[in-house]
Amino acid sequence: MSSRDAIFAALDSCSLPDAPMPTITVEPNNTDLIGQYEANLAKVGGTLVQVSSLEEVQAQLNAAMADNQQVISRVEGLTGNRELDAKPHDLHNVDLAIVDAELAVAENGAVFVRETASGHRVLPYITENLAVVVKRDTTVANMHEAVKVVKLESGQHGAFIAGPSKTADIEQALVIGAHGACSMTVYMIG
Repeated sequence: MSSRDAIFAALDSCSLPDAPMPTITVEPNNTDLIGQYEANLAKVGGTLVQVSSLEEVQAQLNAAMADNQQVISRVEGLTGNRELDAKPHDLHNVDLAIVDAELAVAENGAVFVRETASGHRVLPYITENLAVVVKRDTTVANMHEAVKVVKLESGQHGAFIAGPSKTADIEQALVIGAHGACSMTVYMIG
């Protein structure tokens, strides 16, 4: 018998009895969800901009494009100055990408973004700066509520994104933009 087989046999011989999943009851704090969301997004390095229409967002995109930035918009009704390339590797020099989010989570400042909203699953992570458009009325209190709303079929990709890329692995010093977007702006409409 090989060492590998011996290890698996030993693991099989010491199986644990089945145990039911615990029931978790979380009372959401539904008071001032937008205020909670803004505070928690700021804690993770993001910025919330509350707008009443996409025209306000387009004005900010126009300013970025006037500054010669490469802008990709994946939000219907907003235009950038660069098309989504067929190959994800060709997106390495995108200055700003703007995508739709399905919902916002007040407890941690996250948004949920589907691959279909970004075109390539790599776009929100490879862009220098990430902007997200989310509707105000899709804000939920916590992740327990969020996972009830999010439905992914087999093979689909989606991610909860909370602020720009960051790490504190080296000398416990927080570095923003270490592995992805250096900034994240959430435009909340409504």
